[in-house]
Amino acid sequence: MASEKSLYNFSWLDNDKEIYVLQNRKFRKDGNLYLGATAAYNLSQPFLDAFGGTVRGGYFFSEDWGLEFLYGKNSNKENDTAKGVKEQGTVPFYRSIDSFMGATIMWSPFYSKINTFNKVFYFDWMFGLGIGSISTEDNRNKFDTTATNQDELTKESHIGALWNTGFRFYLNESWSLRLDLTGQAYKADKTKKTQAAAETTKATKVYNNYDLGLGLNYAF
Repeated sequence: MASEKSLYNFSWLDNDKEIYVLQNRKFRKDGNLYLGATAAYNLSQPFLDAFGGTVRGGYFFSEDWGLEFLYGKNSNKENDTAKGVKEQGTVPFYRSIDSFMGATIMWSPFYSKINTFNKVFYFDWMFGLGIGSISTEDNRNKFDTTATNQDELTKESHIGALWNTGFRFYLNESWSLRLDLTGQAYKADKTKKTQAAAETTKATKVYNNYDLGLGLNYAF
């Protein structure tokens, strides 16, 4: 078995033979502390335009494994789809992520490079899984005839799962460009209106939220 540090001698080959060897890692993560921020767009809200940002900080205690802490904040606004639904005399139900924070275990088994435009780009492919606190807002009061203020959003906090997959493209030893898909999964109430009477009942379901983000990391 050959390791990354093994040496190879190809002197036994004919002189006209050409050997192409994949270069060892140029940028390493072992013992690496980093901070970063990404701008994000939410992919899970049919009735909202949701933009936000995520702050990340982590440490890789080996080349493949690390720990990352993250905090995200979103801004939500009803989109044209929601306005179109309202024009038909109905109200769309939505539950949005206001903010989230937590920690994930990072696994980065894939390292590669791309040679394009006569320049070599190095990148890692990372995966993360963890747990966090998720703050949400929803418009369930719109469906509650007993609510004193039907325009007031209901705010809740949940414990849920956080996951992430992303690419880290190295610009130099310190800076890297990061492209991420970050997800949150949590269990919460879903408000329904009964057919028999003008009452509201609650049922729970698992909500999934996805953010596509682009930003920068700085390694110390």
